[in-house]
Amino acid sequence: MKALYKLSFFALLTLLTSCSTGRYQQANDSTPTRLPNQAELKDATPRAENYSRGGNKNYKVRGINYQVLTHAQNFEEIGTASWYGRKFHGHLTSNGEIYDMYSMSAAHKNLPLPTYLKVTNLTNNKSVIVRVNDRGPFHQKRIIDLSYSAAYKLDMLKTGTAQVKITSITNFNKTTPRKKPLVVNIKKPATNSQLNVPITKNYIQVFATSKLELAKKTAKFLSNKYSQAVNYPKENSIYRIQIGPVLDDAVINKLLRELKQGSYPNAYLRSL
Repeated sequence: MKALYKLSFFALLTLLTSCSTGRYQQANDSTPTRLPNQAELKDATPRAENYSRGGNKNYKVRGINYQVLTHAQNFEEIGTASWYGRKFHGHLTSNGEIYDMYSMSAAHKNLPLPTYLKVTNLTNNKSVIVRVNDRGPFHQKRIIDLSYSAAYKLDMLKTGTAQVKITSITNFNKTTPRKKPLVVNIKKPATNSQLNVPITKNYIQVFATSKLELAKKTAKFLSNKYSQAVNYPKENSIYRIQIGPVLDDAVINKLLRELKQGSYPNAYLRSL
């Protein structure tokens, strides 16, 4: 009986410890050790995407019920924005992706995942385009949580919060930037060095992981299956498995459809 009591006591102690620690290594959020680079400050590229399998059902947090919208058309909202950083970096977002504080992403309580938003800081009129792939914020009267890079671009890191206007982007034909046409120097016969190749390079980000072996294994599998270049650059302990660059729009769109219909429903196009 005494042994059973001790066992129950230690089980309860372990449960309480795990509850207080949670799934995050940090108790409080903190600022990253470096600033975003130029590539990380590029706006997200709005594209038509299927809603993710995860994160799009009505849910309950801290006793409050939240309704997920069926679409984002004509959505506008004005309120307080905050941002989240190192504490959540590398952890799963609500739609099953991995949060990267240097990506142009955001969290919203009600919008379908993913949704593209234009976020404007009403204090300085600076704006950024983000891709919503997470839920939150769930405290105070805040309407959106921005990634570290998005908050940096809006110049709101010093204050921590900012009054913003968020506007959904659903007309992708007008908002998706077109590639610059190929320009040939006609003074001499054209050579590779005389072609102005479009600056934008399109990749497919398949998924992200903190495990190197999984990144290597997945990259090898995808490279063999699709005969495309696959890499897994590491940034802040996160490996991003990317296919590309692919310059042919038809090829990259076909490849994306196959990935999303297969084992990688959260794959998405990314311009670097």
